[in-house]
Amino acid sequence: MSGCPHVPDLPRPEPAPLGGTCPECLAAGTHPVQLRLCLSCGHVGCCDSSPGRHATGHFEQTGHPVMRSFEPGENWRWCFVDGSIV
Repeated sequence: MSGCPHVPDLPRPEPAPLGGTCPECLAAGTHPVQLRLCLSCGHVGCCDSSPGRHATGHFEQTGHPVMRSFEPGENWRWCFVDGSIV
């Protein structure tokens, strides 16, 4: 784990999820492989193993730097800017 400078700027408590699944996958009729939660705004997106790569797309559109796994039993976080687990 790194000393990511983006983590201290995250809202506390973390934002509530805006939904239970990836809305872009839902709209496209595709199935997300793994879900990720944006820790800036609560957007739920699919991982890069999903066809749409919507969590990464959300970062590219918004610049929101840190997400965490939205899978049961997982609590790791990833900073897109630093390219590392935080």
